[in-house]
Amino acid sequence: MSKENTNAYLFEEAPIKKAVSKLAVPTIISSLVMVIYNMADTYFVGLLNDPIQTAGVTLAGPALLAFFAVSNLFGVGTSSAMSRALGRKRYDEVRQSSAVGFYGSVASGILLSVLCLVFYPFLLKILGASGETLGSTKAYMDWAVAAGAAPSILNVVFSYLVRSEGEALSASIGTMSGALLNIVLDPIFILPWGFNMGAAGAGLATFLSNCVTCLYFFFYVWRKRGKTFVSIQPKDFTLSPYILGEIANVGVPASVQNLLNVTGMTILNNFTAGYGPDAVAAMGIALKLQLVPIQVALGATQGVMPLISYTFANGRYDRMKDSILFVTKRVIIAMVAVTAVSVLAARPMVGFFMENPNVISYGEGFLRGLMLALPFMIVDFMAVSVFQSVGDGRKALVFAILRKIIFEIPFIIILNILFPPFGLSFAQFVAEFVLSIIAVVLLRKFFRSLKER
Repeated sequence: MSKENTNAYLFEEAPIKKAVSKLAVPTIISSLVMVIYNMADTYFVGLLNDPIQTAGVTLAGPALLAFFAVSNLFGVGTSSAMSRALGRKRYDEVRQSSAVGFYGSVASGILLSVLCLVFYPFLLKILGASGETLGSTKAYMDWAVAAGAAPSILNVVFSYLVRSEGEALSASIGTMSGALLNIVLDPIFILPWGFNMGAAGAGLATFLSNCVTCLYFFFYVWRKRGKTFVSIQPKDFTLSPYILGEIANVGVPASVQNLLNVTGMTILNNFTAGYGPDAVAAMGIALKLQLVPIQVALGATQGVMPLISYTFANGRYDRMKDSILFVTKRVIIAMVAVTAVSVLAARPMVGFFMENPNVISYGEGFLRGLMLALPFMIVDFMAVSVFQSVGDGRKALVFAILRKIIFEIPFIIILNILFPPFGLSFAQFVAEFVLSIIAVVLLRKFFRSLKER
């Protein structure tokens, strides 16, 4: 059976459970491994029992999130365009979109590295690094940000491009290989028995693992040449207004969404920094723990995106709706269970990362507030994925603005005044609760419009 026919069967005929499992499960597993590798930095730096080193890695977090703004522009945007073009059987458009995503991500990564080097002092200041934490934050960013922008962005974009044509397992193998390498390299570079580089070692391990992931995807494209729609050939690159518009319509709002996430995290870190390095280290640990279920939810909602895009473009609206509801119901149940466990076991979960009583005291309070947002967050994630999949990037952007600008950031300020310091972590819960109600209303309206068609 040809590659084209295999994809058509998966998207058009395979049972919903089978299609969702093939697309979403590898993405979820890959996301979990990626979380473990992100947590590895915090864990191994935490073994130094130096809150300043852990705070340095935490404060650099928004800079790494900024990479996802570019990754979403060329990853989410291009992936959505490719899947919709596949649904319409326009295979030249699929290859052209892929080439635009590849070359755009490379150019953007190089540009970000240059900007980081030029504006380093200003960047460190707005991230909240100063005094004790300045050195460790810069040491981590030298490798992970200044040197690592291009490979970090490109490996994420590559995974989106490969998943867009139904090859979720191949994409996951690539991202997991780099993540596992990072976990192996972390202790070697960070700890005293190795190179004893501390936060700088964590950054170097991240840089090298991203480079290896990129090499895997280059090999994948070379090995599958003639059998994949993912193209890095210059002849397929185009500045066609139609192709650029199809990518930008979803990619730009997705990019802005991540920039708003960066803004929100930067503000959160700056408020947390007012309570000292112990509080910053604790917030970093709590956020990393929250990242585990968040990545499961994202893996599920993003993994099913190619199926939503394809069935929407193909006019299979009932199949699309069934896929959305299938994923949403199951992930909500999982998030409720995770929230219950995390609230009850917050103290030992934070203590696993650092044996510092003050950090643990801050961390358990922060973790409980953050975890309460999870069941409502999945509804928001699903709504955003649906609108990105069908090419309606404007609604996805509305969600991002509502989440960060209208709700979360104001609540960070208000709750920090009313309930310092733990009110900081409950701002996300309040924002996601309100946003989940809005998401349900908009999704119901969207489903009704499909029924009328």
